[in-house]
Amino acid sequence: MMGHIHTRLKLGLIALLAAAMAVLAPQAAIAQEVVGADVPASAEPMEVPAGETEAPDASSGYVPMDPVEGKGMPTSAEDDIWASMTFQDQYTADGAYALGMHDYILLPVITLISLFVLGLLLWVIVRYNRKSNPVPSKTTHNTLIEVVWTIVPVIILVIIAVPSITLLARQYETPPEDAITIKATGYQWYWGYTYPDHGEVEIISNMLSDADAIANGEPAQLAVDNRMVVPAGVPLRIQTTAADVIHAFAVPSLWFKIDAVPGRLNEKMLTIEEPGLYYGQCSELCGARHAYMPIAVEALPMAEFEAWILEQGGSLPGAEEAAEEALPLGQETGVEVDADSDAADADIPAP
Repeated sequence: MMGHIHTRLKLGLIALLAAAMAVLAPQAAIAQEVVGADVPASAEPMEVPAGETEAPDASSGYVPMDPVEGKGMPTSAEDDIWASMTFQDQYTADGAYALGMHDYILLPVITLISLFVLGLLLWVIVRYNRKSNPVPSKTTHNTLIEVVWTIVPVIILVIIAVPSITLLARQYETPPEDAITIKATGYQWYWGYTYPDHGEVEIISNMLSDADAIANGEPAQLAVDNRMVVPAGVPLRIQTTAADVIHAFAVPSLWFKIDAVPGRLNEKMLTIEEPGLYYGQCSELCGARHAYMPIAVEALPMAEFEAWILEQGGSLPGAEEAAEEALPLGQETGVEVDADSDAADADIPAP
């Protein structure tokens, strides 16, 4: 009986090993074929899928801009403790207005109110404790104090409301008709940028690894492989949407934040005052890899931006119309004009 059991176990083990070898043998053969394949030296480079860009080389007209330390990026506490606790420097008109409102209106008002309330608390503790005031006051009403603590807060709120409403209106200003449109689409978990005014150029942007970002001289977890390239100094119509869940396109140094909602197209005007590299992140909790959706906006002078568009296979607005206007008369319609025949027709007298 035991002999039969041992025999069956041996046969089963042999069958199992044979099955494993049958499964692994084709894969090993395929791997060996791929590794041993000869690649000719004159092989054509692999085509880049639509929506992606190749790494720039020395012959390319576009060279990614180097970041400037402290510009368009957060500052660590190790570098500057005070700069790490406040807003980033602003490079849009709305951002400069908002930062000035914070620094010269809100912060002083909050500081004065906090110090005033702290002073009142200390005065009450010292003046009206049981030891200093054994017989407590029975005062229940003071008209002057009630008028003051009603009128003063109203005045403070009006002072804050005027610039606050102004800032709110500025942030919802409609882009002009000639604004350059750029559409940002949020995916799980990366960004896609399309340029409908320039031949539907599409760029896919993924986060670089920490090692690659540091090697490029960029901040870790904020650098991307393909940046959102825009022109500086002109109005931009930034449109946002999402393909899956709600995202948010936010760049703190540009004072810009707008939600990207599936099935909805939001838009907002953005004018970057000077060329530079500005970093942001998705600011809406969008899933497990929410922290891996950085944004890098590279603002270039208009001429360099147009050169970049052409390198991506796009076109410039109005280029076709200008080419048609430059053609000789009748060439765009395929009709040839014979000057001699026209002159001959002109000499024929009317019947």
